[in-house]
Amino acid sequence: MTKKIYLLQIMITVLVTLLSFPFNTIAQQWGLYTLYATKNGTQAYLIDTANTPVVYKTWTFPSTAKNAYSTYLIPGDTLVRTSTYKATGAPGSGGVTGKIQKVRWDGTVVWEMTYSSTTTQMHHDILPMPNGNVMFISYETKTATQATQAGSSSASTFYSEKIVEVKPTGVGTNSANWGYTVVWEWKLWDHLCQNYNSAKDNYVTSIVDNPQLLNINYTGSGSLPDRYHMNGLDYNAQLNQIVCSMHFMNSVFIIDHSTTTAEAAGHTGGVSGKGGDFLYRWGNPASYGASGTTIFNTIHDAHWVSSDNSLYPNYLCGYNNQGGTGGKTAIDVWNPPYNGNNYTLTAGQASPSTYAYQYNSAFTATNEGNSQQLPNGNMLVNNAFGNIYEVNSAGTTLWTKTAASSSHAYRYTKCYVRGPIVTASTSESSVCLGDSVTLNSNAVSVTEASPTYTYEWSSGETSQNPVVVPSANTVYTVTITNTAIGCSSTASVSVNVLSAPAIPVVTQNLNSLISTVANSYQWYQDGVLINGETNQSLDVLTDGQYQVEITDINGCTAISTPFSFIYSSINSNLSNESLEVYPNPTSGLINFDGNNLFNIIITNAFGTVVATSENINSFDLSNYSNGIYYLAITSKEGKVTNKKIILIK
Repeated sequence: MTKKIYLLQIMITVLVTLLSFPFNTIAQQWGLYTLYATKNGTQAYLIDTANTPVVYKTWTFPSTAKNAYSTYLIPGDTLVRTSTYKATGAPGSGGVTGKIQKVRWDGTVVWEMTYSSTTTQMHHDILPMPNGNVMFISYETKTATQATQAGSSSASTFYSEKIVEVKPTGVGTNSANWGYTVVWEWKLWDHLCQNYNSAKDNYVTSIVDNPQLLNINYTGSGSLPDRYHMNGLDYNAQLNQIVCSMHFMNSVFIIDHSTTTAEAAGHTGGVSGKGGDFLYRWGNPASYGASGTTIFNTIHDAHWVSSDNSLYPNYLCGYNNQGGTGGKTAIDVWNPPYNGNNYTLTAGQASPSTYAYQYNSAFTATNEGNSQQLPNGNMLVNNAFGNIYEVNSAGTTLWTKTAASSSHAYRYTKCYVRGPIVTASTSESSVCLGDSVTLNSNAVSVTEASPTYTYEWSSGETSQNPVVVPSANTVYTVTITNTAIGCSSTASVSVNVLSAPAIPVVTQNLNSLISTVANSYQWYQDGVLINGETNQSLDVLTDGQYQVEITDINGCTAISTPFSFIYSSINSNLSNESLEVYPNPTSGLINFDGNNLFNIIITNAFGTVVATSENINSFDLSNYSNGIYYLAITSKEGKVTNKKIILIK
């Protein structure tokens, strides 16, 4: 018994020791495929990090479309890549791109755009957006005159910066139809400050009190005309914010993307309420006149750490090219002071310059490069002019690809790359309450030869195209699994349920049935449709169960409860056919020309009795409202004659 207790204590000690290690210090590789595109080359590769052959997929491009900076693989097995294009006289040199392409798995270019002129030049990073748009950085040339008016102490040309979001058009069509629409734009030139000349634009008395603006006269590590040199972009969908890195400012900036383009040019508006001003900046307090440690010595690849990262979820990260120990490249991760959609800042002071984690590499990449913080705590590190490798949180190298020479590299899971491409749709986007709708789904697996699929809808159906009867507005999500490789993808579709109109009420007026008001009508007798009876009222000639089905403006229907109509003697004993009532229409006085008049009942169009009389030859309606009136005239013998009179005064 003592021996068992001793063994149990050993097991507990081992377990506690393992748990006391930093999380994931013994982690294995994460994901499966690494994407990189050779810098200034004509190929992009997906490397299988765990199997052979090592190269899983190769894309080859023409020499006229060489790799320029960043390449991404987006859901749907499509590359979004930059390539080189520069118009004559366009600004800029280092990091110039100029062209964006979307390239399918089979190498087909399905969309392309260029952005280069004598005053603009796309350069460095791009950002594929969740909605299919693409965001990019562009130089924007400002003349010496414009710079002086903006408060520059140097009468020189400036290569200012802007961020442009475009919606691709003509995707998948003939190249003659490719194009784009600018849907959002932010310009650095709209968010400058200076305390050099109070007679010029952008003047403020204190630079340090305006960290939301960039001091046009701060030199940084660059030189005119290229004083700023943006190079990295990332997007946080939850915050709807953009983070960018700026090389010669050695800083990272966050911008509100919820603004309109007009608001982005100003200082108010958007969810954060600050227009296009910087919500937060970090890395170089001197750039806005604050004291504090300069973190970055050449900054690239500003991005958010993904929310599913086990160590630093939603932190910010920068590629510190020469800012690590001994001037080596470092990866810096820090937690910004979130305050809702804003950030907590102390007026006149720099943001805290401490980072949560710094990884110091053994190399120095003086320019470019990137990192990716993986969900299990590992990290992919890309030396833009050397190797790509994966390390765990203890710094142990788990995988290496030598001589890659790529500006950016990214790791993806097997199912991200090889999972089915799933779409969902419906036979009707809006249905009336109680009506059915067919849910449609489809899957394509471009990487797999013989995919086999299973289907699972959020409503519980397991067929590919089920029929459902929604009782309220519903979002239906389908999960389609390629069972051969165990990879799933989802798609969703919404069905809007329209309320049914109120059940119509049928009333009787003598031998007519009248429905409450609707958009259209259809009458039924004993459950059988009566052809041609589509008015609000129905003249009835036989006994039966009558119903009216109404349709509202949305096309939704409702049917009345059966109305029992008995064709009684009041309607059938019409022997007094010789009786005449005149004039008709009348302005008031009506005359009766017939024999044996005995009893008269006068009702209005709604069936309400308005008058009764006996043994008369005339009656005056002039005190009643214009409209239709019905007369039921009963003789002494009990014979009934019905007449309709129109009163027009």
